[in-house]
Amino acid sequence: MDKLLIEGGRPLEGSIRISGAKNSALPAMTAALLTSERVELDNIPRVRDIITMGRLLAHMSAIVETPELPPTAMVIQAGEINGAEAPYELVRTMRASILTLGPLVARTGTARVSLPGGCSIGARPVDLHLKALEQMGAEIATSHGYVEARVPGGGRLRGGRVVFDKITVTGTENILMAAALAEGDTYIENAALEPEITDLAELLIKMGADIKGAGTSSIRVRGKQRLHGAKHTIIPDRIEAGTFLVAGAITKGALELTGCAPEHLTSVMAKLRETGVEIRETGPGTLCVHGAKKLIAADVRTEEYPGFATDMQAQFMALATQAEGTSVITETIFENRFLHASEMMRMGANISIEGRNAVVHGPSRLSGTGVIASDLRASASLVLAALVAQGETIIDRVYHIDRGYERIEEKLSSVGARIRRIQ
Repeated sequence: MDKLLIEGGRPLEGSIRISGAKNSALPAMTAALLTSERVELDNIPRVRDIITMGRLLAHMSAIVETPELPPTAMVIQAGEINGAEAPYELVRTMRASILTLGPLVARTGTARVSLPGGCSIGARPVDLHLKALEQMGAEIATSHGYVEARVPGGGRLRGGRVVFDKITVTGTENILMAAALAEGDTYIENAALEPEITDLAELLIKMGADIKGAGTSSIRVRGKQRLHGAKHTIIPDRIEAGTFLVAGAITKGALELTGCAPEHLTSVMAKLRETGVEIRETGPGTLCVHGAKKLIAADVRTEEYPGFATDMQAQFMALATQAEGTSVITETIFENRFLHASEMMRMGANISIEGRNAVVHGPSRLSGTGVIASDLRASASLVLAALVAQGETIIDRVYHIDRGYERIEEKLSSVGARIRRIQ
């Protein structure tokens, strides 16, 4: 099993190009199930979750091509869907597999999808997806770890009013795709506002869907009989960009990030500036971060977009260990997302957990040791902590980081980090 060996204590300097957003690419890939024609995607990151999704679509008889040029391209054609099933052995490491449910039942009238696996960060129930599909006429059953959905009589899903009890990104995406082929109009209320939702809607519109209001809490989808092929470029990964902003800040370095979307990073940049970090937009899609000589403690509360992303909470905790004063980090989205704290404490961090609050006293002198990654973003936070720790840190279970960060050790090495992959 691969590990990362990191020797800390070096400021990072140079330029890093931000990859496409994994959390946008995955629903875009499943949207290709809605048509028999070719869907051409660009700016696809080469990460483990993308590979897993490609295998899953191929299992359903879709043709999935990854041309060498450009290296970020992917072409998917689901001419026929033979077996509308997402089996456990293919999806056990990836939560996004549930995104095949809506497109499958919309196009074929039936779907069998394994309840997904993924990171150990708390419950991410799919009941909101299932309730919404039932409101659109699907019959749902769960047994032996699978969700089975079908439209009675082999007909189409029907439009209606879907009101989510709580904001759900994947739920919004699933119903957005299902509604694109449903009969009549579907109104989605309390929809997620994330940029990934808007990006998916733009792809669906290119495929012939009629969608209004994506990016707001109320979305109207006018169902079509069929969709066609399209070409689409995936938005930049705002979480990867935020992670590298913290990398520049925590090492007191100077990093230039290119190919990013600053408008998607407003809350993260505001919070980093509160700690004393200098961030400037120096050109279209380009940000420069300069670490402060002295970081100042700041409180963070995770919220749905456009608030501070839960996917940036762990990285901010690493930064807070180096800030002067006490930072209180409140996690409101997932109930079990402080697993990285105990590993940072082994490195010398002063952190106490009080329910959904993590209290971080800094600055702490971190020292390298062996740590274990529990989930994707925890992996990134431990890399950040290791970059400022004295001595060598070995991070185990880095398959988590490979799920969502493209060539992270190469990118960090290119700007001066001493980091390498070992067995």
